[in-house]
Amino acid sequence: MDAKTPQRTATKAVNGLIVDAMKKCGVSDADATKIAELMLEADLIGADAHGVFRLKQYVERLKMGSTNPKPNITVKRTAPATALIDGDNGMGHLVVAKTTETAIEMARETGVAWAGCKMSGHAGAAGVYAALPLKHDMIGLYAAVANANHMPLAGGAEPLLGTNPIAIAIPAGEEPPLVLDIATSIVSYGTIKNHRLQNQPLQDDWMIDPKTGAPVTDPHKSAEALLLPMAGYKGAGLALIFGLLAGTLNGALFGRDCVDFNLEPGKVTNTGQFVLALDPSRFRPLAEFKAEVDRHIRELRDTKPLPGQAVRLPGEQRAKRREDRLRNGLALPPQLIAQLDKLAADLGITPLAAR
Repeated sequence: MDAKTPQRTATKAVNGLIVDAMKKCGVSDADATKIAELMLEADLIGADAHGVFRLKQYVERLKMGSTNPKPNITVKRTAPATALIDGDNGMGHLVVAKTTETAIEMARETGVAWAGCKMSGHAGAAGVYAALPLKHDMIGLYAAVANANHMPLAGGAEPLLGTNPIAIAIPAGEEPPLVLDIATSIVSYGTIKNHRLQNQPLQDDWMIDPKTGAPVTDPHKSAEALLLPMAGYKGAGLALIFGLLAGTLNGALFGRDCVDFNLEPGKVTNTGQFVLALDPSRFRPLAEFKAEVDRHIRELRDTKPLPGQAVRLPGEQRAKRREDRLRNGLALPPQLIAQLDKLAADLGITPLAAR
């Protein structure tokens, strides 16, 4: 196997590594198990820059004290269908999971509910949390303030916006659910970091030099470059709006106030996110709704493709990828395995290959 070939690694081994790393950093057994479950889910669905890829960074923050290993996460229900969660600077996975659980619980009573959180942290892939309400036959929507500003306003030359993602999940019947998970930047910054780790060039429409506007394709120069918004001013506008709704509304940080968790690992980020849960049975019978979603999925999938291409629907590849990776393991690049092996050695825990 050459140095660039991804290596299939059993999900059980990856899960165990995450659990042990979290516990070594003072996280409780139950919380470590929950964090590992949510991190692994990001890898299973193909969000490869948002799962175990982030473990080294999470461990660093826990060891430096900028993330609280034993948070007291509190819920303040402010009305029948709204709540504000204070994450006590805990791991974002725990805070957003609690936020999602709260939204689902309220939506059972009210049909629709909005839960926001503050004092949270980086929580991985947005689609993981939007999809949690699917288990309860609900529609989920998630948005967040990203943990670093890499993107300018439309026409701007300063990094004042994060990649502030949005994810929406809609249940289906026999078909896989529809799950849209997108950054408001042209690609996620995790993708940029992954390219840097593997020394792969960036596409020339991803990042620009803020002084000249010229494309930046060297991944090792990405820290000084601007990440472009998707669809120009539209992506920048969405990032702005989601930043206000997920950050400012909850008392979390946004804009110039944001702490860059890449450059300032010792600082508290006070990240903000929100989750909306919607019960479709409040609009029409659930089975009828799911059957109609199935019908539309099949009709859309069967439409005429462009030459050499296939018609794609949000979530379709996600379901196939998850099934494959559960069966055959995660495809981890050698550079990441080397990084995780060093982390395991530093923490005094079992490396991946020995699990």
